[in-house]
Amino acid sequence: FRRDEHADWVDFFWNKNEAEYWAKTDCEEHWRNMVRQSEALWPEIFKKIGKVVKSGKPAIFEGVNILPHLAHKDLDFPGIFLLGESLETILRRNKQDPRWGQTEELQKKEAEIFFNCEGPKYKQEAEKHGFKTFPDPMLAEKELLKILRIQK
Repeated sequence: FRRDEHADWVDFFWNKNEAEYWAKTDCEEHWRNMVRQSEALWPEIFKKIGKVVKSGKPAIFEGVNILPHLAHKDLDFPGIFLLGESLETILRRNKQDPRWGQTEELQKKEAEIFFNCEGPKYKQEAEKHGFKTFPDPMLAEKELLKILRIQK
């Protein structure tokens, strides 16, 4: 993302004290922040998706900012949403590749928020817009392969 155009949203979380943010921000407010960030960044994400689609090459688009209502509104191909398999799996992933938290305590908090707040919000929104959701990556992969076979 171009920081000059989206600096407030690209750096939204990075510009905050994470421990303070989690202490003061409930699930609903956090989800509103995620939605506002995603909607602000969506035109650029959509443009990048469009370039890949135009190339005709198969691709998987993945990211926390691809929200179901945005995909439903602008994308003319099917998709799925992979949710967190378990709190432990998300924590392990956060430790390997931190989204934000640099300490184990903050990574654990972030995993809890993803599993207990973001995940259910993604699921609710995805199902509202007709997308299938999967907590299990193996089941998600099977569905994705079905979609790819249909698209050929």
